[in-house]
Amino acid sequence: MRLAILPPIAAIALLRSSAEGFAGTVLMVALAVAWTCGQGWWLYRGRTVPIALDVAVLLGLCLSVFWTDAVDTTNFGWLRLLVTFACVTWQWHTTPLAGGAAAVVASAGMIVIFVVAGLPVAVVQTWMLVMAAMSRAAWVLVTKAAQRADRMAAEAERVRRESAVAAAERAEERELANSLHDTAATTLLMVGTGQVPPGASWLVPQARRDLARLRSDGTHTAARTDLVDLLRVDLDAGHLTVDFGAPARVELPSEVAGAIAGATQEALNNVRRHAGTDRAAVRLDGDEHGLLVEIADEGTGFAVDDGRVARRGLRESVHGRMARIGGTATITSSEGAGTVVRLVWEASRG
Repeated sequence: MRLAILPPIAAIALLRSSAEGFAGTVLMVALAVAWTCGQGWWLYRGRTVPIALDVAVLLGLCLSVFWTDAVDTTNFGWLRLLVTFACVTWQWHTTPLAGGAAAVVASAGMIVIFVVAGLPVAVVQTWMLVMAAMSRAAWVLVTKAAQRADRMAAEAERVRRESAVAAAERAEERELANSLHDTAATTLLMVGTGQVPPGASWLVPQARRDLARLRSDGTHTAARTDLVDLLRVDLDAGHLTVDFGAPARVELPSEVAGAIAGATQEALNNVRRHAGTDRAAVRLDGDEHGLLVEIADEGTGFAVDDGRVARRGLRESVHGRMARIGGTATITSSEGAGTVVRLVWEASRG
């Protein structure tokens, strides 16, 4: 603030000076500029100038009215402005006691010097103390408001972090529950309901795959994964004949590939459990920018509006997984006409 007000103050001092006193006025203005710039530099470097020294320098500049033409030309307004702005800005980097005392000493000392020099001093000049008090009050209000804003921002950040952690925990729990539902729980249900014939050769390998998948969930480190490989691992189980068509390779972000593979596996689980057929077809079309996976069977089918699509398997393992990666899942079926599950995903354009 004091640096910003220097140019107009210097202009006032030089323009009001007479030719005889111009040199002296220039010297005093130069000293004022040098002192203010030096103080600004020290503040910029993170250091402070003792306020008593600042007061002494300003009063020393006021004493210049005795050897310049200030008395004859009443050219002392620039000194009054210099002291006034100092009184105002002191309140921003000092304690209330130090700032108040400095303002009183500087303003009173300036008025005494002007009176002794015979310069006209109006009572209104005491308003610099009022301005200093208002500056202190404004600084306190701004500081308290800033501290309150900082506390609110810190609290909002804390809540955001806690919400993010809670959401991540819920997502992990949900994905673990989905994986358990899609793997071991499904296999055990098929055994318990008698859907597995005695001596089924695929049961033991399937159980191993279920346990391996549960152990590996959440430990993927690769940024990208080949979706075709993920789908083939589940299709090779051997207890469901799947006609699989896909490009040679489709690399996707691991989270996306895992979600699509999981949704596809759950759709095939439903074929084994409910469709009354041991055959299905899986078609993958697209690339890393967008794709369609279609799982179809010619089984018994079901009425889509009978509430079956709201069960956990379809709600979480299919619709939920696709929704979490920004994709969609649609199910088309009718009794006696089979079922088609379509999984659609497009890479974000952002």
